Amino acid sequence: MRSLSIAATGMLAQQTNVDVISNNIANMNTAAFKRQRAEFQDLLYQEVSRPGSASGGADAKIPSGIQIGAGVKTGGVYRILEQGALTQTSNPQDVAIQGKGYFQVTLPSGETGYTRDGSFQISDQGELVTQDGYAVQPGITLPQGAVNFNISKTGEVQVTLSGNPTPQTIGQIQLASFINESGLEAKGGNLFLETNASGKPTAANPGEPGFGTLSQGFIEASNVNPVSEITALISAQRAYEMNSRVVKTADEMLSTTAQMR
Repeated sequence: MRSLSIAATGMLAQQTNVDVISNNIANMNTAAFKRQRAEFQDLLYQEVSRPGSASGGADAKIPSGIQIGAGVKTGGVYRILEQGALTQTSNPQDVAIQGKGYFQVTLPSGETGYTRDGSFQISDQGELVTQDGYAVQPGITLPQGAVNFNISKTGEVQVTLSGNPTPQTIGQIQLASFINESGLEAKGGNLFLETNASGKPTAANPGEPGFGTLSQGFIEASNVNPVSEITALISAQRAYEMNSRVVKTADEMLSTTAQMR
């Protein structure tokens, strides 16, 4: 019976759906996390009778035919890039992006990683780094004696030195943008890598056309909506239950056939 395998594909698809929703809920409080959504596609169809084929007469054609589907598959899991709310922390090392763009960081492998998590810290060498110690590009190093530093909306970094009230510019933070942000490869730790699907990065100063601005003392929150995720979880659960019911019904039908004499 086709219904057994069809229902099995439905159960597997909804299991993937629940996995995606679970990951969204688990990262509700992850800085700058972007929720994901699973999309599904129907499988190949078995054509018992092809639409439009001749039905015997000279001009007679089958109007709709008989096409029986084979179930469903996961077509993709894509990232929803909606802006998360900005949460004030009053920590001068925290920086949020308002709009498009990614911070660039240098990974231990020498590759460039991309992140929207701006919860930065200062290393023992005075460098501006991520929570994992990866240096922010281009390198920003606070000089000895710095008592205060400020990051403008356009990414200009200024410090005030002890005994000198005049701010000094020590660097410029740049953002990277991609033509297809959904094509970035997620590596965990709030980091992404460039792929052939994402396209090459374009770097520019914050505030330039097509790029967001920076807000010091803020962190971008996750864009996960708890109510929407719970609603989606209930729908996925019900769909899984209905597919399992189809399996049970098919089993009962087979059992009835086996008991015939």
